Amino acid sequence: MKKKDGGFTLIEMMIVLLIISILLLVAIPNMVENSGVAQSKGCEATVDLLQAAVGSYHVEHGSMPSDLSVLEEEGYVDRITCPDGSDLSYSESSGEVSQE
Repeated sequence: MKKKDGGFTLIEMMIVLLIISILLLVAIPNMVENSGVAQSKGCEATVDLLQAAVGSYHVEHGSMPSDLSVLEEEGYVDRITCPDGSDLSYSESSGEVSQE
């Protein structure tokens, strides 16, 4: 008698591929959605950081900065844009930083 060689049958392999495909169909949309949430939270954190830098500048200099580039030039912050590259707006009269 011949010994049966060990290994997977075609049906077993197809079932494994089907399970992996279903898992990917569930996982990929969740990863894309979480990436968008992370980008928006990153922009909110940047606005808060810039708002704090405006306050620090005001305390040290006695006046509000003329624009956000002043904060970057004087080393208060490393960048004045959101992680996704969108620009922020600044009102000198109120000292408010906001998303455009």
